[in-house]
Amino acid sequence: MTDELSAPLGRKRRKKQGTHPGRWSAIAWGRICAAIVMLAGLGIGAWIVLVDDPMGGRPVAEAPVSLEPEPNPVAQEVASSPEPVRPATADGPSIITLGEDAPLAEDTAATPAGDADQDLFEMTDDGPLPRVSSSGLKPYEAYARPSISPQAAGGRKLIAVVVSGLGLSEPTTREAISALPGTVTLAFAPYGSNLDTLADMARADGHEIMLEVPLEPFDYPQNDPGPHTLLVEQPTRDNLEKFYWLLTRMTGYTGVLNHMGARFTASAVDFSPMMEELGLRGLAYLDDGSSNRSVAPQLARQNAVPYARVDSFLDTNPSQTSILAALDALKATADQRGNAIGILSALPVSIRTLTEWADALDEDQYLLVPVSALSSVEAAR
Repeated sequence: MTDELSAPLGRKRRKKQGTHPGRWSAIAWGRICAAIVMLAGLGIGAWIVLVDDPMGGRPVAEAPVSLEPEPNPVAQEVASSPEPVRPATADGPSIITLGEDAPLAEDTAATPAGDADQDLFEMTDDGPLPRVSSSGLKPYEAYARPSISPQAAGGRKLIAVVVSGLGLSEPTTREAISALPGTVTLAFAPYGSNLDTLADMARADGHEIMLEVPLEPFDYPQNDPGPHTLLVEQPTRDNLEKFYWLLTRMTGYTGVLNHMGARFTASAVDFSPMMEELGLRGLAYLDDGSSNRSVAPQLARQNAVPYARVDSFLDTNPSQTSILAALDALKATADQRGNAIGILSALPVSIRTLTEWADALDEDQYLLVPVSALSSVEAAR
């Protein structure tokens, strides 16, 4: 009490403080954590010094590097190329130039046969895709029907006729194969359900065959060529995937024929990848002649693609009288230029009329030949 009374005014006597047990606990834990952090830092430093890892633990990705040229990178990515495994049935001929007595190619078949022919396609998930063989043989050469050359024709005019739209109706297709002369070229639509068998029959009967490819017309989609139509202003990869699917529909054909496609064939940007693939795979291109804006002649020359162009449609009016008149006009074209190509559809009346006309053709003046016989001639036009 005395001490409190004698203390200066305004000051309170501080109480004597003791040691609080919680304070020592916090200090101890802080030291422990600091020691752990220090040990971790020392461990990381030792790992960096002792471990030989120049990338410092960063993620590493490996990418293969190839020095081989890729003529068409998009096509290289889209197409697959496992070893061919398709069975074979018969041999196909190599293209040759013969004199006036050229034999028929009666022993040809749609399915490649033998080691050499199996090398003319690669097996994909969709089916057999044509290609140039390891020996350099092209499908166009292997499957073309042997024929007389213009030089050996002795002044006679050469006429080629193509029947298109085959394969959609099996009875009509069988009729065309059996009724028409072997020198008539047959073009198959890619949508038939029995194309391999029908193509096999056609080649066995001596016919040269082609595959129709649907291309975009100007009034698409009001006028639709069919599934897997190649379209303008589409990614190249998409069009090539469609093109490969179409090419695998059958085997044994010399090349392709456009189905419609006035807009597509006028676009060099969209048409070029397709024509490049034809050149790389050894296939020909036949222009149906429906569009004067087609850039096919220029692209065919650039890619070394055998090329021909149809001169006239023969059954725009599908009556016997009109078809015969169109065939006579085709003969007149051959008289003027030395050769001509006509096309008609797989209608019963068209097949019947063409058969009768071909049987009555004066072979002292005109010769009916496959399209391949005129491809090199047509390319110069």
